[in-house]
Amino acid sequence: MRIEEFARTPDGETVKRITIAGGGLTAKVLTWGALVQDLRLAGHEPPLVLGFERFEDYPVRSPFFGAIAGRYANRIRHGRFELDGRTVQVDTNFLGKHLLHGGVKGTGKRVWSIAEAGSDFVRLTLADRNGEMGFPGNLDIECVYRLEDGALKVGLTARTDSPTLCNLAHHSYFNLDDGGVGDVLDHRLMIDAERYVPVDEEWIPTGGTEPVAGGPFDFRQIRRIAWDQDSVPFVYDHNWCLADARRPLTRAARLEGAQSGLAMEVWTSEPGLQFYAGHKLAIEGGGLDGRSYGAFSGLCLEPQIWPDAPNNPDFPQALLRPGEVYRQATEYRFSK
Repeated sequence: MRIEEFARTPDGETVKRITIAGGGLTAKVLTWGALVQDLRLAGHEPPLVLGFERFEDYPVRSPFFGAIAGRYANRIRHGRFELDGRTVQVDTNFLGKHLLHGGVKGTGKRVWSIAEAGSDFVRLTLADRNGEMGFPGNLDIECVYRLEDGALKVGLTARTDSPTLCNLAHHSYFNLDDGGVGDVLDHRLMIDAERYVPVDEEWIPTGGTEPVAGGPFDFRQIRRIAWDQDSVPFVYDHNWCLADARRPLTRAARLEGAQSGLAMEVWTSEPGLQFYAGHKLAIEGGGLDGRSYGAFSGLCLEPQIWPDAPNNPDFPQALLRPGEVYRQATEYRFSK
């Protein structure tokens, strides 16, 4: 384990980098966004995730590479919801009209503190104060990354002093072949879900769910990601419905590289899995080992509560009250 001063934010805050290793994996974690900057597996030279070499690229160019997105991951329509009979308005950082990943200074764009670190783990904390990005209540968040048995294990807990929303998600972009030099369209993916959440042209849920059967959303049997329409890859940025509520750790997905022989299974307690295939990526230079990242060069598998749940009462809910403890367990398990 190594802790070093990595950079300073424009506001003068110190960003530290923690290097941990275990179970055949090595990770570099930044206190900014509690993000996984780099992740490597012994015997596989390229990084498993996308990221930047320099900190300066994260605040201005990062599409949430490796971060803990929150206090509400994903989207909320018009950044507005009802809570105990009153209307709450939060930040509208997406298209100027909706909330995305907690707002312009959500949990993935703040400096966390190191509470504890060892050779194969780090525990980070963040005090997300009442009124941050418009959310009510003081929310004390803890993120534990642990490398063990070939897995990146992510443990998230939170407590509040006033009713609020809490929906956190780990947001790494994975490429199991070449670290993002090529695309992931030939990767093979399985998602253990019968239904998904359809969205409108602004990526906001339309209400309800639809079956995945027989179309581009059907990943019940492992298959190639690419689903071409007139030679244009299908655009994935949707939530798959794993369950109706949080549950014990259960396999949600399996991803296989096209050439590397690597596989990754996602196990989680969360009721939803957002699959984003990275169609908007267009980053020239600055990536890990000097890489540029083009469209579809990495994909996200983000366990979380379903998007816009506060405005869809039939969805699993993200409400957290005083005395309750938010707990998420997610594991990214790698094998050859």
